[in-house]
Amino acid sequence: MTINESEYIGSFPRHQLCPKEMYPEYAFIGRSNVGKSSLINMLCDRKELARTSKKPGKTQMINYYLINQEWGIVDLPGYGYAKISKKMRLQWREMIEQYLLKREQLQCAFVLIDANVPPQNNDIEFINWLGKMGVPFLLIYTKIDRLKPIQLPENIQKIENALLAHWEELPQQFYTSSNEKKGRAEILDFLESINEDFWSKA
Repeated sequence: MTINESEYIGSFPRHQLCPKEMYPEYAFIGRSNVGKSSLINMLCDRKELARTSKKPGKTQMINYYLINQEWGIVDLPGYGYAKISKKMRLQWREMIEQYLLKREQLQCAFVLIDANVPPQNNDIEFINWLGKMGVPFLLIYTKIDRLKPIQLPENIQKIENALLAHWEELPQQFYTSSNEKKGRAEILDFLESINEDFWSKA
């Protein structure tokens, strides 16, 4: 897939306020500071389409990007960010859950996992919730360039083992580096196949 056009449409506090057009869309979510904005910029080949920050918790609403005038990328707030009030965390959680469960245009969620850190309970809990609720999802490992080649498979295996304690098998996985643009072609090829299927049934 070639991305010729990418446009920030807006930020929305509720899924009901997101664009009404029946474009297929894909949600990107993960722990705060996992690299969502950097990944979105890498996929779209735009440096500042999605705002990046060294401070976690910058994404606070449902950020919508229209790609090639025919499909959407949705950047959801990160989970596991502690430096906000309990009330705000609950509001974010409700906003995210309502979007994932009720947004008709959503084709699947991409759950981003930092390949550099040990298995995280909030990642596992969120992935298990997606499975329980029947939300289709895939896994994207981020920041793979920060590990030595011998360390990367070992760390990913630890994460997979932690997930396989709850799952019989894992969904499709992608391995990415926003700095080196690794994984870009594989993710775009996957999105293209889903888009083609969506529009063939429209």
